Amino acid sequence: MSTNSCCSSNDIQPEQLHVAIIGSGSGAFASAIKAAEGGARVTIIEGADVIGGCCVNVGCVPSKILIRAAQLAHQQRTNPFDGLENIQPQLSRSLLAHQQNARVEELRDAKYQRILESNPALSLLKGYARFKNQNTLLVHKSDGSEEELVADRILIATGSTPSIPPIKGLVDTPYWTSTEALFAEELPSSLVVIGSSVVALEIAQAYARLGSRVTILARHTLLYAEDPLLGEKLAECFEKEGIRVLNNTQASHVSYDSNGFSLETNEGTLIAEKLLISTGRHANTGKLGLENVGVETDKSGAIVVNSMMETSTANIYAAGDCSNMPQFVYVAAAAGSRAGINMTGGNAQLDLSTMPAVIFTDPQVATVGLTEVQASAVGINTISRVLDMENVPRALANFETDGFIKLVAEESTGKLIGAQILAHEGGELIQSAALAIHNKMTVEELAGQLFPYLTMVEGLKLCAQTFSKDVKELSCCAG
Repeated sequence: MSTNSCCSSNDIQPEQLHVAIIGSGSGAFASAIKAAEGGARVTIIEGADVIGGCCVNVGCVPSKILIRAAQLAHQQRTNPFDGLENIQPQLSRSLLAHQQNARVEELRDAKYQRILESNPALSLLKGYARFKNQNTLLVHKSDGSEEELVADRILIATGSTPSIPPIKGLVDTPYWTSTEALFAEELPSSLVVIGSSVVALEIAQAYARLGSRVTILARHTLLYAEDPLLGEKLAECFEKEGIRVLNNTQASHVSYDSNGFSLETNEGTLIAEKLLISTGRHANTGKLGLENVGVETDKSGAIVVNSMMETSTANIYAAGDCSNMPQFVYVAAAAGSRAGINMTGGNAQLDLSTMPAVIFTDPQVATVGLTEVQASAVGINTISRVLDMENVPRALANFETDGFIKLVAEESTGKLIGAQILAHEGGELIQSAALAIHNKMTVEELAGQLFPYLTMVEGLKLCAQTFSKDVKELSCCAG
């Protein structure tokens, strides 16, 4: 046989799986890394000037910097200890904004750009993608050209955009979204915030603590979708700080001139230097051409996915804020990771039944599992207890007793099924409750655990104990 004959069929290497990912945020990168680990080559498509998506650029990272700075300013003005003199902080909003930008750039470089550069399986294609067919994307580039990209699997991870309510006159004014509020270099004397949930409340309190006069317009009440006690007690905390909360209030008309913003509302006319619109976010799906490939969306435009991140169309997946999943960055990352596994032959699913959530106000709002209303809706009879934070020794020692811990249990078994917390550093408590629910612990079992003293998380044990006894009759270490 000639030594120059063609290679045998056993020598032919299968073509490497190609995964295309539309977007470059946390969900996209988590998926890209997993897909690469699964042997795929990955093309990340991003039309924005920078990679990294919402969280690192205009969301979690800069907002937490702003919130922390505002908290320190507030503590300088008002602290609870007799031996510490309150002082007026010297504040430069411009310097703070520059520091925010520097840390954002640092984290974007470390967590996104370096990963892209160091992983040979990953490549970046700049441009905006839309579907031509089930396996083909048309990518429109900034120079006006268009590139056709064919992939075996496609992940949509395009995130979300602030939703703007249809208030008469609003679009003709220089209102803020969260992005402008986070990076503004001047502190307004007054700020009106339209919105009553996570982002609205975090930024409202931060600006109040930096020195602005803040008014919140809530269409219903604060945190309307949560246990009512959370919004009620948080509103009381805000009002103690001088933040004006207008419940059941809507603006019918907005105008702007040299004197600032004027809002016509059912509570009268409001005047403010700046106006923040923070009424939720909607999925970035409108320009993807989903109708060309039959991808199902809900009425808000969010892509419908199952627990494996699969859409209604084969080989097309979605993760993060563009899908019908909770809009949290850690959910996006977890979903993206599982999508990356599944696109390369795996079978990973995402269980959100014990997903903890934190709102970084002060006190913080932290929740996991079911509320009483949610449990009732699925036919579960419940028992619950509320422990005011004045019963938690660490809160007393800190002279920070605002808030409460509420535990919800299944009446027939005593199993913990939900926790709602309003407390200083409440976000540090919630994961323990999440683990207890995940491991199907009863409140009696939770009450019997050892918790370190003095800690805030000991409040979970104390609240669990109140299902069977009066916590005021316990000794200080709640054995």
